[in-house]
Amino acid sequence: MRQLTQKLKDGSMQIIDVPEPLVGAGSVLVKNHFSLISAGTEGSTVKTARMGYLGKAKERPQQVKQIIDTLKSQGVVQTYRAVMKKLDAYSPLGYSSAGRVIGVAPDVRGFVAGDLVACGGLTASHAEVVSVPVNLCVKLKADADLKAAAYNTLGAIALQGVRQADLRLGETCAVIGMGLLGQLTGLLLRASGVRVIAADVDPFMVHIAAEHCADIAMTRDDPGIEGRILESTQGLGCDAVIITAASSSLDPINFAGAISRKKGTIVVVGAVPTGFDRDPHFYKKELQVRMSCSYGPGRYDPSYEEKGIDYPPAYVRWTEKRNMESFQDLLHEKKIDVSYLTTHVFKLADVIKAYDMMLNKQERFVGILIEYDSAAAEEPGSKIVLKDAVGRHGEARACIGFIGAGSYAQSHLLPNVPKETGVSLKGVMTATGTSSRSVADRYGFQFCTNDERDILGDQDINTVFIATRHNSHASYVAKAFTSGKHVFVEKPLCLTEVELEDIRTTYFDACAKGTAPLLMVGYNRRFSPLALTMKETLGDGPMAMVYRINAGAIPADSWIQDPSVGGGRIIGEACHFIDFLTFLNGTLPVSVCATSMRSVLNLNDTMTINLTYENGSIGNVSYFSNGDKGLPKERVEVYCNGATAILDDFRVLSLHAHGKRKEKKLLSQDKGQKAEVAAFIRSVLQGGSPPIPFDEIYTTSVVTFKALESARSGQSVPV
Repeated sequence: MRQLTQKLKDGSMQIIDVPEPLVGAGSVLVKNHFSLISAGTEGSTVKTARMGYLGKAKERPQQVKQIIDTLKSQGVVQTYRAVMKKLDAYSPLGYSSAGRVIGVAPDVRGFVAGDLVACGGLTASHAEVVSVPVNLCVKLKADADLKAAAYNTLGAIALQGVRQADLRLGETCAVIGMGLLGQLTGLLLRASGVRVIAADVDPFMVHIAAEHCADIAMTRDDPGIEGRILESTQGLGCDAVIITAASSSLDPINFAGAISRKKGTIVVVGAVPTGFDRDPHFYKKELQVRMSCSYGPGRYDPSYEEKGIDYPPAYVRWTEKRNMESFQDLLHEKKIDVSYLTTHVFKLADVIKAYDMMLNKQERFVGILIEYDSAAAEEPGSKIVLKDAVGRHGEARACIGFIGAGSYAQSHLLPNVPKETGVSLKGVMTATGTSSRSVADRYGFQFCTNDERDILGDQDINTVFIATRHNSHASYVAKAFTSGKHVFVEKPLCLTEVELEDIRTTYFDACAKGTAPLLMVGYNRRFSPLALTMKETLGDGPMAMVYRINAGAIPADSWIQDPSVGGGRIIGEACHFIDFLTFLNGTLPVSVCATSMRSVLNLNDTMTINLTYENGSIGNVSYFSNGDKGLPKERVEVYCNGATAILDDFRVLSLHAHGKRKEKKLLSQDKGQKAEVAAFIRSVLQGGSPPIPFDEIYTTSVVTFKALESARSGQSVPV
């Protein structure tokens, strides 16, 4: 299928072929008829992308800070890779569309193929086909006007702003900023019996508002505008003011204060600063300032948007989906008319001209729609072949497919796949068609896909890298073994003991059949050059080991903290450090005793894990999420045979023996990712043993489960 994309590096826009999305759990597959270009949001995104690097930095200071932090902690190479991954990717545009259902996930109720629907959210992009979560998709009447329905997202945003104003019949509301969002807000207010005063800096938009959605409309610089508004409200002032403008100026918020009545409400919908002047208006009038969060309750909540868990109407009357439904009802019942807003309609093939028109202000515009060829025959296809490489992959001894290739894979795995004879990258599958295509183009894969079967069923591919979200690892590992393929899976191996036993059974079944697949988990730290030096220097013998991790906080609503998706931070990340201590002392752990610091969120992300080993070694993993981010993340101390070794953040190794100190320092941090990938590929090419023995991989997962069990019971648990 075709999709509109932009590269953030230079702002170049392309309509590219990408894999058609599959119907994921909780989703509806929709063939778009129309999608709406948001002149405000998208115009700003495109404008920033077309700036030079300095201009981009000025527009996004927070991202510049993140780059500086990455540079300090990970060095130039990793920082460059992380930045280029963002800049070189095909970024989708759009978040409001309408079309016809062509597929429904088995767990979705209320939709069938052929239904007309309106969609919202980032998945409702400018593409021929979109897969939309059920709570971001609303069913339309059979005779619905899909042009009007495509205003779905902006209509819901405007409606949420109106709800936040909490107005009553006959009251007065001023709307500051009469762009597309302001016009919709005016329409909704008038439909609810509220008197509308419109203001904008642009006389053209004021004129349109006066004709369609406002009782009084004025330009911001009209002489005596504040007095005229006061007079029109019989000296009272506006009951509420809704700001839908986008500006870096404080004028909208201060102007809102000036025209509000005492104890009035100001609702901020648009992107404006809120550092208002306390006097004379906000303090003396006791004004209330409310923020309006996008489409409404449910926005940015993964449980609502991704998992489809609704809020009960008795307690949350208006969610983002119910706001969308209400907006569509108003359209269908003709209580509001948005037809005048559509000033331009572009075919998908010509849509780049629309953005040029917007940015260059070549014509006056309000609403711009993209029209798709709804009559075109549906040719579903999950796979896009990018180059003809017949024979090359069949001859490769390490023919590789990637399932998942996000930030980590593009920073640490793909750049480190050896570029040598016998190694070939054939297919890649990621969460979206645009990301699959981006990775395929950047790293030279033969094809990209949205269907795992294209990877696992490919006879040439004998090696699969799995770098998806944690809850899918176990399933993909088992399927890859069943398909007779070697597996490199990012940590963790799995999330439950049941999954672990399934992997163990599948692995040994494959070995019994003679396929002998390799299993590698991304425990890279044991491959760090300083880690190898540390182990070699200390030699054998019982060790006392302390591994302190200043992990930093991760929000409670992050997928990583979700037990069913990320598994939590002990299963999801502490496995790294447990593996490292096993590597250092050379034997397996036999018992674990863990204590978790109590917190109101019960996240189990600040924990001490004490381990005993077969050779008498003891180890402590102190995983702390409540420290200062300025402190280096990792420090390992090992005491053995009268010697002490201290490894600081995989950059500095200090060796203390016989009263003397030696130090080895790297120019930049090296956590072993390159050596790890090379070791795995070497085993595939040479048919050797796995870089990490299976029993160590298996036991590391067991320990994470037992650590959580120990923390719950307060008892030491045998492994």
